[in-house]
Amino acid sequence: MYMRILKQILLFAWVLGFTYSAFSQEFKVSLPAGNSKKYDGRLLLLLSSNGATEPRFQISDGDGTQLVFGVNVDDWHSGTRSVTSSAYGYPLESLSQVPDGEYYVQAVLHVYETFKRSDGHTVKLHMDQGEGHHWQSAPGNLYSTPVKMRLKKGAVLSVKLDNLIPPIKEPEDTKYIKHIKIQSKLLTAFWGRPMYLGAHVLLPEGWDTHPDVKYPLAIFHGHFPDDFSGFSSTPPDPNLKPDSSARFRIKGYNRIVQQEAYDFYKLWTGPDFPRVLAIEIQHATPYYDDSYAVNTANMGPYGDAITYELIPEIEKRFRGIGQGWARFMYGGSTGGWEVLAAQVFYPDEYNGCYAACPDPIDFSRYTVADIYKDKNAYYSSTKSWNPQLQPGMRNGLGIATSTLKGTCQRELALGDNGRSGDQWDIWEATFSPTNEQGYPKRIWDRKTGVIDSSVAAYWKEHYDLTHIIRRDWHKIGNKLAGRIHIYVGEMDNYFLNLAVYTAEDMLKGLSNPACNCEVDYEPRAEHCWNGDHTIPNYLSRLRYHQRFIPMWTKEVESRAPAGADLKSWRY
Repeated sequence: MYMRILKQILLFAWVLGFTYSAFSQEFKVSLPAGNSKKYDGRLLLLLSSNGATEPRFQISDGDGTQLVFGVNVDDWHSGTRSVTSSAYGYPLESLSQVPDGEYYVQAVLHVYETFKRSDGHTVKLHMDQGEGHHWQSAPGNLYSTPVKMRLKKGAVLSVKLDNLIPPIKEPEDTKYIKHIKIQSKLLTAFWGRPMYLGAHVLLPEGWDTHPDVKYPLAIFHGHFPDDFSGFSSTPPDPNLKPDSSARFRIKGYNRIVQQEAYDFYKLWTGPDFPRVLAIEIQHATPYYDDSYAVNTANMGPYGDAITYELIPEIEKRFRGIGQGWARFMYGGSTGGWEVLAAQVFYPDEYNGCYAACPDPIDFSRYTVADIYKDKNAYYSSTKSWNPQLQPGMRNGLGIATSTLKGTCQRELALGDNGRSGDQWDIWEATFSPTNEQGYPKRIWDRKTGVIDSSVAAYWKEHYDLTHIIRRDWHKIGNKLAGRIHIYVGEMDNYFLNLAVYTAEDMLKGLSNPACNCEVDYEPRAEHCWNGDHTIPNYLSRLRYHQRFIPMWTKEVESRAPAGADLKSWRY
């Protein structure tokens, strides 16, 4: 009799559209004892079936991922907040789908700050604290000590945020590497609070003994650097325990990385390497670990701030030549897109770009999706009896290791309104207009994959680099001819070679003037091949400075203006 009544209650709830939350797992999360602060943010509940590492470090796109469920919290200063079946999760969408059993449980509060922007919008976002926008390790975030718990439907479990992630120590200056940070007037005005740009500056050998020499500027774009990458005056640690690289199927890759950094130091300080200033920029935003180095509706004038505020200040402090002909850019992946975009949008300020494995430079190949023709990003067809999930990532053999839908589901669990701090959300923050709430408009619905054609049209006119180069060639062609170099492996893990194929076809067809651009590929090379056919990809991705700085110093002789100083810095 009681079972019949229970079934009738459940049926009634289902008819009314109720969930089964009353019969599902619930976690009550509390702040540290004696807390006096108010918090806004994303509360993440993490469950792991293994104790190999903390659950917060076990969320990924691959099949080894563990579970995460996220909810927003506002004005939280006391009491508990609940994570229930209504929380959006990955790879399981709801806690109600988690089987009973034992799990390592952890909670993280990813803290948001309120920004009152100059465009009239008030938004809540995480401001990078020097960690490169990683929720797992962001200073100021709270997290709980992992505890092994037994989950059972209907039970209410308690979790306490008993740890605070400490600040990150700033890197120290050395003989060769200096650090600079400035407050940007442009970005401060946009975001309504002090905003900063930084850079790590690698000084050329002899900089201190040649006080009258001014130098060209080599700008390496990429993800947030904690210091100048790939340079070390210290030989490899002989006691370093060799690690294993699953991607490259190599043991001891950590030692290879150290050896390459030391070899570059010897090359940089040797007699034959070009004498230039080399910099890596820190321009993390409230959305990601960098800004994509362009002006955007959602993040403000980062392109102008980098080009007209940061770079001139670096050149002033460290004796740069300070003219557009004496600046060039190189980078891979995010950095590959950035250097091509900056060259296109600021053609007078830069004299060459070397773009390796660039993020999608043609949105008809937005990795595997065509945002102009496809109706749905997640499936191969919307009219087929058997639509297939689109891949999100593949390994070096071409085998898919994740789906596009799964990757976007993970990001949505980590943060709604484009606040995951991850790849697909930053592309929207960069390329999209702003919605009514002040956040980026979705190019597609994150749950269904349905593409918004109006947003796609905006993307095309503002950030589709292939379209923009073709459209504006009559105005900028004379400033870009011979300055564009693009390299990509044909087994790029994120399918970035697909957009390069269509871009190459466009570049080849340009005339008056001819593009005279370079596009090159390497069969079977993954992300991020640098264009060198003589070495394997696991080395080429470590040799951007070594490859591109000498290339440019040879090319600049044919593109420098009359009377330009091409000799004083060649000692």
